Amino acid sequence: QVQLVESGGGLVQAGGSLRLSCAASGRTVSSAAMGWFRQAPGKEREFVAAISWSGGSKSYADSVKGRFTISRDNAKNTVHLQMNSLKPEDTAVYYCAGRAGRTIATIGVSYDYWGQGTQVTVSS
Repeated sequence: QVQLVESGGGLVQAGGSLRLSCAASGRTVSSAAMGWFRQAPGKEREFVAAISWSGGSKSYADSVKGRFTISRDNAKNTVHLQMNSLKPEDTAVYYCAGRAGRTIATIGVSYDYWGQGTQVTVSS
């Protein structure tokens, strides 16, 4: 069983930056593809970014491309999401997710385990 815990969320002004972290415990995720999703109030959960088990492949939603960067440290069993040039529309609860497969996936049902989420609020 894998437990994922997100951290790093908070309140930031538009144009600012935040770095989210996802720590895995219970079992290594070094062979698992990982992803970040977000859900804003009244909206469906949406894909943000994903990274393959080795970090060699990455995928981003068009809305965050060029502003967000996903990375991982398999030695520390962690995944990060660096978010720059934040916009009010980035406000959401951000979830870390992992899947048993090694390749990236952009839909939520492809993921096997999820964190509880961390709130990101961007003020205008």
